[in-house]
Amino acid sequence: MTERQLGSVGIWTFAFESQPAGRVREAAAELEELGYGTLWFGEAFGREAMGQAWLLLTATERITVAAGIANIAFRDPIAMATAERTLGDAFPGRFLLGLGGHRVGGQTGMVDGYPMPAIGNRPLAVMGDYLDAMDAVPHHGPVPGPAPRRVLAALGPKMLGLAAERTWGAHPYFVPVEHTALAREIMGPYAVLAVEQAVVLDTDRTRARALARAHVAGYVEAAPHQQANVRRLGFGDADIVGGPSDRLVDAIVAYGDVDAIERRVREHLAAGADHVCLQVLTATPAELPMPEWRELAGLGAAVTA
Repeated sequence: MTERQLGSVGIWTFAFESQPAGRVREAAAELEELGYGTLWFGEAFGREAMGQAWLLLTATERITVAAGIANIAFRDPIAMATAERTLGDAFPGRFLLGLGGHRVGGQTGMVDGYPMPAIGNRPLAVMGDYLDAMDAVPHHGPVPGPAPRRVLAALGPKMLGLAAERTWGAHPYFVPVEHTALAREIMGPYAVLAVEQAVVLDTDRTRARALARAHVAGYVEAAPHQQANVRRLGFGDADIVGGPSDRLVDAIVAYGDVDAIERRVREHLAAGADHVCLQVLTATPAELPMPEWRELAGLGAAVTA
């Protein structure tokens, strides 16, 4: 797998989790035909990440399928490593494993009513140990060639450094263009930088910003690591407390017409991103945003022309 195989523009979505397998297959096949370089999916409480990857890979022929991310709190390193090898063997060069797991702490907690296993209270050390454990799993089956690629869900400087040192690169989520420039500076010129960008394809500014604000609020209020990251980038209480400010909302979410989305993609690429995956936000998040995905399909060709 190379940066070229990712393409400049991909799709990122949670929506597959709520759809029956047949519908997921149909959508994935259409996204491939639309020309997207990579299809990213999140892992929450729907499908297990490796099963989801298998479903998407069997429904397509060329597109890269990327876990963004597979949570290390959900499976031990042996299970992760052997599943990675299985997918790498079955679909050579097409599976990208994103690893993360921000739910840290000394005790198991609850998220949306679900028990969440703790993975420790030192995220950098936990991730390093997890990578060591994956690498140490013996090979008892076929050895994939080429070896599957990995990226880390890195935000802070130390995790970005670990991503550059130990994996193919980083997959930052919920970040403005300023973070992309910082990540490139920290990781150097060779590590892959695949950035998630939330978008609202709506020219009604008031309606689009309201949807964007709800998205941003959900993360800065419920995800301490995301709030810490935007604070590192210069956003303070005035941008966070009492609801996200327009400045923070506009930095995290691009909204407007296709040209507006294209401008944001170009900004990330100019700042050092190799790949930008678009998460389309709509008022019905459980539904597949097929009309928006179709409308945005030409962006990959536009930004590389």
